Amino acid sequence: MTLDSAFSRAGLSGPARSPGTAPRRERGFAGTAAGALGVAAVFGGFALALEFLAGHSPRLGPVSEGWAAAVPHDAFAALRWFLGDMSEPQFYKSELASLGLLAGAGLAWWAGRRRKRWAGAPLVYGTGLWPWLLASTALGLLLSNLAFGRMLDAGWQPTFVPFVSVAPAVVLVYGPGWKTCLSGAVLGALTTTPLALLLISTVSAPLGLPAVVACVLAMALAMVLTFAIARKLPWLVLPAEPFQEELTEVRQPPSSVPSVKCDARWAARRVLQDFSEAPFFANELASLGLLLGVAAAFVLNPALPAYGSELLPQILFAQALSSAIGVVLWRAWYRDGGWAATYASVVSVAPVAVLTTEGSWTGIVGGAVLGAVLAPPVARAVAARLPKDFHPSIGNTVAMAVATAVSLPVLGLLPG
Repeated sequence: MTLDSAFSRAGLSGPARSPGTAPRRERGFAGTAAGALGVAAVFGGFALALEFLAGHSPRLGPVSEGWAAAVPHDAFAALRWFLGDMSEPQFYKSELASLGLLAGAGLAWWAGRRRKRWAGAPLVYGTGLWPWLLASTALGLLLSNLAFGRMLDAGWQPTFVPFVSVAPAVVLVYGPGWKTCLSGAVLGALTTTPLALLLISTVSAPLGLPAVVACVLAMALAMVLTFAIARKLPWLVLPAEPFQEELTEVRQPPSSVPSVKCDARWAARRVLQDFSEAPFFANELASLGLLLGVAAAFVLNPALPAYGSELLPQILFAQALSSAIGVVLWRAWYRDGGWAATYASVVSVAPVAVLTTEGSWTGIVGGAVLGAVLAPPVARAVAARLPKDFHPSIGNTVAMAVATAVSLPVLGLLPG
């Protein structure tokens, strides 16, 4: 089984090509670079604007400090924490960011069903599984919060991890239905968070690595364990063919004639999609909702998003730059409906490097480059070796752990 077929059967290759169309050429360097790096430049301007607005912030509303400790004793804090978990994979941890993500995805779903041209990329890779995926991930997240939220009075806990790992992967592999939905939610809550807690104390802490390394390793191990268990569950049956909805917009047959403008437009959209790829949404409107939500939260009170570090502008620019470099560098893998894990650094190396170096240019640029270079090929190599009934996102989480663990020591050798 080839890697591209692995991505295709798991719903990771994007909309399928129409029968009879000619193979899609490789994206050109000039157009891809112009689009991807152009978006990164826009993010740079956005980051500067946020820095300016933060200096005039009214500092209204809650802050990150003390939030975790309040959760076991305050129902409103617990609700905010549950919502915040939905944007924690991007290192934002803000209920406004999460609500923006959900609102953008909901709008994309509505527009896609009505074939609106502005709907963006089909949600969840055009599988039509977004409602089931959202239900499973939200339920898994709720179970994680109910089971481990009581531990938050001792400090931060990785309650967010089921939202972007086991539950959505199970839905994508086994398809729609309440049996799949509930199985993914329960298995995710039972495996991912406990493994993350174990690995934080036995791997990250002893080795001096950030907690994110343990969290993404836990996601990978939990998915492996879950899919091994799923083989023994009689109500989970692999579908004969991958789920694929009808395309949500009218598409022209791909052209073999180079078009810088077309490549630039594709690359710009691809970078934007990376911001909502972690929860498997991969849609421009979902990403815009997420970004607008976290920007609003930061302007209202810079001491809330990104764990109160006040480094959100630097994180956003590093994430966009890392995605842009990855899209340009690995553009050949997108040929013929292919896919590359360019988002992996967006939710691991890039933000961790910024936080670790306290927003230095070494962390911003170095983390963006190292993440873009290391994460996608590691993800591809691991995914190619997985069994048919194991979702390829296992490779993505392994890549996040490896790239982060390798990049941080390298950054430590560079001048600040």
